[in-house]
Amino acid sequence: MKIFFLGVLSVTSLYFAQTYPVSAIPENLKKNANIVIRKDFTTAQINKIDEIKYQHNTVTTVLNKDGNEKAAAYISYNKAKSISNIKVTIYDESGKKIKSFSKSDFKDYANNPQGVFYSDNRILIFSYTPVQYPYTIDLSYETEDKNTIFIPDFMPFALVKTSLEEAQFKILNTSGIELKSKIYPSKYNYASVIESGSGNEKTYSYKNVPAIDDAVLIPDPVKILPFVNFTLTKFNLAGKQGTFNSWADFGTWYYKDILEPVSLSTSDIKAEVASLQLQGSTEEKVKKIYQYMQAKTRYIAVSLGIGGWMPMQPDEVHKKGYGDCKGLTNYMKTLLNEAGIPSTYCVVNSNGSPVSFDADFPSMGGNHVILMVPTEKGNIWLENTSQQIAFNHLSYNTTDRNVLAVTSKGIELMNTPVYKAEQNKEKQLLKINLNEDNSITGTGNFSYTGSQYDYNLGFVNLNSKEKNEALKSRFNILNFEKVEMKNFVNDRDNAVITYDIDFKTNNFSKQAGSSLLFRAVPIFSDNIYKTDESRELPFEIRQSFEDDYEIVFTLPKGYKIDETPYDSNINSEFGAYKLSFVKEKDQVKVIRKIQLNKGIYPKEKYNDYIGFRKKIMNMDNSKILITKI
Repeated sequence: MKIFFLGVLSVTSLYFAQTYPVSAIPENLKKNANIVIRKDFTTAQINKIDEIKYQHNTVTTVLNKDGNEKAAAYISYNKAKSISNIKVTIYDESGKKIKSFSKSDFKDYANNPQGVFYSDNRILIFSYTPVQYPYTIDLSYETEDKNTIFIPDFMPFALVKTSLEEAQFKILNTSGIELKSKIYPSKYNYASVIESGSGNEKTYSYKNVPAIDDAVLIPDPVKILPFVNFTLTKFNLAGKQGTFNSWADFGTWYYKDILEPVSLSTSDIKAEVASLQLQGSTEEKVKKIYQYMQAKTRYIAVSLGIGGWMPMQPDEVHKKGYGDCKGLTNYMKTLLNEAGIPSTYCVVNSNGSPVSFDADFPSMGGNHVILMVPTEKGNIWLENTSQQIAFNHLSYNTTDRNVLAVTSKGIELMNTPVYKAEQNKEKQLLKINLNEDNSITGTGNFSYTGSQYDYNLGFVNLNSKEKNEALKSRFNILNFEKVEMKNFVNDRDNAVITYDIDFKTNNFSKQAGSSLLFRAVPIFSDNIYKTDESRELPFEIRQSFEDDYEIVFTLPKGYKIDETPYDSNINSEFGAYKLSFVKEKDQVKVIRKIQLNKGIYPKEKYNDYIGFRKKIMNMDNSKILITKI
């Protein structure tokens, strides 16, 4: 018995003495990685409808300085979520302990990554300044959460340049409430989830998942990796309890407990709408109310009440003139109600690469709110957080995905608009005078719609000098000596941005004896496109778009057109490109059109795409020759 006890003690001591030397990391996990997650273990003990206790232990090795920020410890908490037993230990490359830390070494901040002005949410942050790399940080802590509506998804990691040795999510459910789970396998067989256990005790794990390199056009890790989603069929959110058997019953709870308490109008709001003297079609009335709302409010993120999910009261937004996406959307909805126009509050996943909700697996989610107004001519979609965005226009962060449309009858999954390539358009008209000293002077007219309208909204709040500097930066391929933006217009009725420019550039053309040689397309992409024979993952073109250019060059006096490139027409599954030339006596007109099709394409087609873009770049860089008569 004594020998057996000593043996157990030795094994136990060895277990607790793990120090994770860097030499023990498999070589395949070091490839493309800035950090290696050695261990990521979480145990979730679901005790009752308003209590989940978590134990967390994460061990991360930071290989270089680029991984340092990723390894910082972030622990969020709020009134419903408490934290205890925080411990941090730092080890050097060999696994030797450097130093230990506790909760007192963390800094406590308001949790406002997106500029939250008012928030119940807090965050503890621990960052370590290393003497040398690599080093390892061992973090453990416990939390107790009364809000059981949120059980975190389980995936290997969320960032590129990160690899994983082992992760485990263990669930012990003694609450008597059904816990639903769904495994979403990797579409690209990049990793797999191991599920074990049964009934109320289940464990999900990953092992040896290599890093996703930050390669060109790489999709977000969430679109590459597997993950597991969890939902309790009965839940608590800030004292409000509901059921989650379907989107319908969750939606009725959401409407009754989240939206209905803040749907009250006031006499001031009634008077406000009456003063607008609305006339015309439903669309005209909605536009007038929307643009009025934009003019009198501004966006400030607020995270208070019902776990940060309940909107501000409409009267509060009315009086203060600000709110977050929830408050401003709810205020706009209330204004429309007073005008007799129904609308629907919609929760959406806002990000550059579309992510939709699963129609077959209801769960709490989303990070943004927009408004949908049904009309006889179709749905109107309103983004309520911007003072500058156009009426009935959604940005590329919220198009082409579904939303949770919350009604008194439940949640309906509804699709936002999809903007085709020809709707995401840039139109460019340049009139350029070629000079014998190799300089050019000219004017330009630019027009942008769709997602390209979104990319240009940033100009709105710039003064004249800042606009000119931004143009220099954007079109730096031309190396302007001077450029001036004129007549900038943000057409908020039709979602079109237009502006004109005057410019001068030196050294545009090159002397070749008595001839001048110059690029056919003055403003073009100078991206470097490299093939990749060992590409391991698919690539994503996030936005479809179309560019139409018309460039008219006027020759210097005494010159003639000597040579222009052949017309070019390139077609591909990724898009199409056309370049053509029209010669006149003292002018040459260049007509350029490119269309790109968004989508996630298999890795085997990456080099085909690179070839397509190289052909376009070569044609954009083709030369026109003019000669002195």
